Amino acid sequence: MENPFELIIEKLNNIENLLKTVMKNDNGTVTITEVLNLNQAAEYVSLSKSAIYKKTSERNIPHFKQGKKLYFKRSELDEWLTHKRISTHAEIEQLASEYIRRKPWKGMR
Repeated sequence: MENPFELIIEKLNNIENLLKTVMKNDNGTVTITEVLNLNQAAEYVSLSKSAIYKKTSERNIPHFKQGKKLYFKRSELDEWLTHKRISTHAEIEQLASEYIRRKPWKGMR
């Protein structure tokens, strides 16, 4: 069984990392930073830093490079995470029905 104090410390570290991505504007409003560094991006997409490095070297994840440092736009990471959506059975059946209605089988004429 995991030590409850270690669990609390882990959760506090997660909260601290999330708070680091939040900044206050000059007018006092809170905004979430759009640009993330490697550590923030790895945590945001739930991948290890080495996995992020591999994806950047293969050009599979959108990123920016300043010298040796990597940066990521939160909106581009969101798009990257959601671009390979898996269709539900109902959606596939709907598409199949629409296809059959548009293109009837040759034997059905």
